[in-house]
Amino acid sequence: MTVHIRFYEELNFFLRKEQYKRTIETAAAPGQTVKDLIESFRIPHVEVDLVIVNGESVDFSYQVREGDMISVYPVFENIDITPVNHLRPEPLREPAFISDVHLGTLSRRLRILGFYTEYRNHADDDFLAARAVDGGLILLTRDRQLLMRKIVERGLYVKNTNPFEQVREVAARLDLYGKMRPFSRCVACNGLLRPMNLESGSEEGASDLEKFETQVPQGVRKWCTTYRLCTKCGKVYWKGSHLNRLNRLLEQLELDRREGYGMLQS
Repeated sequence: MTVHIRFYEELNFFLRKEQYKRTIETAAAPGQTVKDLIESFRIPHVEVDLVIVNGESVDFSYQVREGDMISVYPVFENIDITPVNHLRPEPLREPAFISDVHLGTLSRRLRILGFYTEYRNHADDDFLAARAVDGGLILLTRDRQLLMRKIVERGLYVKNTNPFEQVREVAARLDLYGKMRPFSRCVACNGLLRPMNLESGSEEGASDLEKFETQVPQGVRKWCTTYRLCTKCGKVYWKGSHLNRLNRLLEQLELDRREGYGMLQS
């Protein structure tokens, strides 16, 4: 069969140059689903938020037919397409993640921004796919084949290789700006942070002070009076020299939000 298909905005990233931003005439086999047709162009199905065939929204199980006109759209950051979207029963972009073994720095920075992000440096593809489904997590990876696994419902192909740019990319493409809660989550274990109680005279205060004494260098205690404590693993945080780098990232993300960085990258 012959069908016509067009991919919009950042989905063109996955195409050959001669296929960019144009309607492509292509062959399809009888019984082929629109999901399989899309992935034949090496586009992971999780990158797709809306498929329109002959003017009607369809799901991934739709079997293409002779002469179909197919339009494929990426994740919509700022537009609610729930009334016409038949691909998923709920929004794709829930801000909780699992990252593959190549995205450790990105994972830590997402935690710093307040997002639950699972990361294991020896996790294989089978584990990542299953855990993403079981946990309702967005799978972040630079492996297209991993995202093409049928069980994976939520995922994002990270295009950049620089960790700073990776954070900008994920924040823009998933419109995370209004959901950020910087310095609210433990970088080590994902636990939530709370201010440390430094007042003596109570059991809670004594417990915090004990952790403060064992984890914080003597030199830091002389000048720092504000600390945060992980409610899960007990790790203590204070304002260190790395704060300048993190503040630079936050300033860049705020600039991206104001200037529409995501739209500029489409």
